[in-house]
Amino acid sequence: MRGTDALGLAAWLCLSVTLLILVASAVRRAPQPRPTLGHRGLQRARALSEHLAFASIEPLARYLATWAAQLPVPRLRRLLVRQLRESGDYLGLSDDELLSMSAITGIATGFAMTLLARPLSLSYLLALPAGLLGALLPVFRVRSVAHERAKSVTRALPATIELAAMCMEAGLDFPRALRRIVQSTTDNRLAIVEELARVLQELELGRTRRAAMIELSKRIPSDEVRELVNSVIQSEDKGTPLARVLLIQARTLRLRRSIAAEETASEAALMLVGPMSLIFLCVIALLLGPVLLRVTTHGLGLSLIHI
Repeated sequence: MRGTDALGLAAWLCLSVTLLILVASAVRRAPQPRPTLGHRGLQRARALSEHLAFASIEPLARYLATWAAQLPVPRLRRLLVRQLRESGDYLGLSDDELLSMSAITGIATGFAMTLLARPLSLSYLLALPAGLLGALLPVFRVRSVAHERAKSVTRALPATIELAAMCMEAGLDFPRALRRIVQSTTDNRLAIVEELARVLQELELGRTRRAAMIELSKRIPSDEVRELVNSVIQSEDKGTPLARVLLIQARTLRLRRSIAAEETASEAALMLVGPMSLIFLCVIALLLGPVLLRVTTHGLGLSLIHI
């Protein structure tokens, strides 16, 4: 067993030395240009200024991304691209950088498990599943951010649509209405504000309204956003005033939300029936338990006298 421990420790030591060499070469050889344009560049700049841990491993991630780009995993790459798009370009990462981040966290987690579980005889066997779990952590994080982002946009969608319709009824066109909403919001990091800003930027760059809205539905894959996009496209095809379509869509979303809230409340009431029945039975048992005990031990007459 000592020979196995020594062999495993030597393997992890070699791996650690290799990582240190890669870090040193990453700082020296990693391409300096980072994504600086568009939404992805903005997210990368924020991540580097706000997250010290990410800023410390970002050169290594960019360096390892050159090897990750050569991996023959097209289906996995398409999945990562879709999740990164839905997460709002989390940390400004590309799919290759996300793969390299998974490799870094997997190796680090496996090495940490080896050190922590070293007193156990199966420490190196535990390092393998720990490393696999660590490799999945960045992917899980991106998926979680994408889910929370979709929920945030869906919650703010009715009020935003209604505000856009009011601006258009006041005489503004669609791009100017979006600009008014974006400029009037104090927190420009809200998911709905970021998405509206991206739609506005695409419109200003010459993309059609249809193309910009379709891209929005790809970034936020929720039923409410898809219905909004379809309504805007149909309004453009049929010549229906967009302000009226947006108002109808906002009212529909609010009505659907109220119905969903009522259904949730009724389901919660039904779920309380079981616990309340159990509590009622417990109270009855506490009240009648002594009486039943006296009946079974002394007879009914004595129990009535004591009562």
